[in-house]
Amino acid sequence: MLLAVDIGNSNTVLGLFDGEDLKVRWRISTQTDRTVDETHLTLLSLLNTQQLEPSAIRGMIIASVVPPVTPVFSQMAQQFLGVRAIIVGVGTRTSMPILVENPREVGSDRIVNGVAAYHLTQTASIIVDLGTAITLDALDGQGRYLGGAIAPGLSLSLDALFSRTAKLPRVDLVPPPQTIGRNTVQSIQSGVFFGSVALVDGLVDRTRNEMEDDPISVIATGGHAQAIADASRCIQRVEPDLTLLGLRLIYERNQ
Repeated sequence: MLLAVDIGNSNTVLGLFDGEDLKVRWRISTQTDRTVDETHLTLLSLLNTQQLEPSAIRGMIIASVVPPVTPVFSQMAQQFLGVRAIIVGVGTRTSMPILVENPREVGSDRIVNGVAAYHLTQTASIIVDLGTAITLDALDGQGRYLGGAIAPGLSLSLDALFSRTAKLPRVDLVPPPQTIGRNTVQSIQSGVFFGSVALVDGLVDRTRNEMEDDPISVIATGGHAQAIADASRCIQRVEPDLTLLGLRLIYERNQ
């Protein structure tokens, strides 16, 4: 089986593939102080929930935007699983040309999402990843990565309001019943949630106008993808496991 690991700023998602079949997906918090031993024990606990042994894992691939955590998972793979993890980065075969000024600056998660999106659609695509940050990435009809945009995510916006204002409370991130908030909590939820929807739709519209391709698929992924997609006029489909799919595809291309 293949263990795919997507290390994000807030959460780390682990997916276990049996061939092309994603058997199980786990989400744990990303902790920069977790040791190799602790990471191994966490994985053992997760595997135990599925009655699986570590020996079932014959390969591992990692995409990470948190550099201090990457070697912890890599060392855990080699020390306890006996496999050498592929770390997506410069030199990894993706079969996707990166048409930006400095390809080294592009986050590995964005590249992985692009590989998966083109595999699914075989058309020009706009990928909206709604996690700690909101990222938008554009691919042309040949599957080439054109670039994108980065904005604060919903949780970051809430945290900024709470930490940088004297009277506004910390609130739960849930879609409000309407745009016009009837109290402070609803007003904050409305501003952050519907503001993010408008941001996504506006960025997608502007990106479409700058692209020469037609048709263009718009795919959302990430922790807040479904909620934003339900209110968006531009998002066409939600793929919660887009990054894991991309990791599997890249792993296969590097064998």
